[in-house]
Amino acid sequence: MSLSPVTIDPVFTPDKANLAPGATSICRVSPEPSYKLGLTESVTVDAIELSPVTPVNKQNYDSENPSVLSARYRTQRTREKIQFVTLCLFNYLCGWNDGSNGPLLPRIQKVYGVGYAVVSLIFICACVGYITGAVSNVILTEKLGFGKVMVLGSLCQVLAYCIESTGPPFPVFVFAYFINGIGLALQNANAVGYVACLKENAEAKIGVFAAVYGAGALSSPLVATQFSHLPHWNLHFLTSLGIAIINTIALITVFRLKPQAECLSEIGIVDSDNSTSEHSHLRQIFANRDVHLLAAFTLLYVGAEVTLGGWIVTYIIDVRGGGPSSGYVSSGFFGGLMVGRVALLWLNKKIGERLALFIYTVLAIITDFIVWFVPSLIGDAIVVCVIGMLLGPMYPIIVTHARRTLPRRILTGSIGWISGVGQAGSAMVPFMVGAIAQTAGMKTLQPVVIGVLGIMTGLWALVCYGSSSRRPD
Repeated sequence: MSLSPVTIDPVFTPDKANLAPGATSICRVSPEPSYKLGLTESVTVDAIELSPVTPVNKQNYDSENPSVLSARYRTQRTREKIQFVTLCLFNYLCGWNDGSNGPLLPRIQKVYGVGYAVVSLIFICACVGYITGAVSNVILTEKLGFGKVMVLGSLCQVLAYCIESTGPPFPVFVFAYFINGIGLALQNANAVGYVACLKENAEAKIGVFAAVYGAGALSSPLVATQFSHLPHWNLHFLTSLGIAIINTIALITVFRLKPQAECLSEIGIVDSDNSTSEHSHLRQIFANRDVHLLAAFTLLYVGAEVTLGGWIVTYIIDVRGGGPSSGYVSSGFFGGLMVGRVALLWLNKKIGERLALFIYTVLAIITDFIVWFVPSLIGDAIVVCVIGMLLGPMYPIIVTHARRTLPRRILTGSIGWISGVGQAGSAMVPFMVGAIAQTAGMKTLQPVVIGVLGIMTGLWALVCYGSSSRRPD
């Protein structure tokens, strides 16, 4: 093989179609001499030096990326705020529903002529409804999707309030609580799970979401107390019906019956929990020890919370000799609950949420002893507000703890189950108090609540001892 010099330099034309505007490509012949290979075919080999060329698509992406991402981010944050406010509206209705019971219980007893045990059947029917909704929620959510299940739950509430507003016979009135319980459980499970999936300022959002419940429970006794003195006391449920209808319209408008993964993708959150069936989800949820401990704790916590808010009015009237305005004590309790869920966020973060919950529980027990042994109407009303403030931060702490420790693949279903069981507690513990009060009197309210708080302390120790601080993904 021989090499012979070549005198003619080749000319190279850059492919301008592949160059971005403003980019240049330099193609020049090397000062080294070119050579021709003495092969069967003439092949010219040149040493060519090419400058780096930026692809068009990459350059356009880099130049447009900041503005596109900025606009997309603003759109996603706006949608997230709208979704969050819509879910807060439901939680307001949930608090409104629970806060109405306290002022109305004495009137319900009088109208239907029933005692503590019989009137407590409304809590039993609500409990059965909560459990039914909690158990069926995982399967229904997998089959129908987040948006449809939320609307189904809201329609159950609309139906229940329609029945209750007519002042029907007591069995029908009690059955409406069962329907309402199903609706609340379905919505609460999905709403809490959805809020727990949010990324930015998650702890603060969970606290605000829980505080809105307190706002609803604070405002409803103010209205229910007025209706409890009117001949048509049952018309109070028309106000509940109005809020429920607004809630249904908001859920349809904002979430548009879409699955959770699609709703989350609209706000820039990827939901990766789509790989297993509902049966696999159920097995994983019920096989997780932490889920059951948190569910048991939540059952007692929500039970103690609703028991105090529901029966405290009857306690003030029967034990402390309170008058017609005793219903406002319930508002004070739930007002403290609302304030505690927001005002104590900084303290939770400073001393640690696990330790904070221990401190809140012990202080709640001490203050409940004051209500038990200090026979002062005004003093009891003030201390009840303090108890509400101490109990307030506990629910956000539970949700945050679950969010940090439970596997993401079962997070939404697990929080749904925990919330559903907690709603069952809001009926189970008040019924237990009513049944005991039927034979021993309403003075037994405080000992029962103290006992429940003591068991909660032991369960929280098991929760903290048995779980790690990081999600085992």
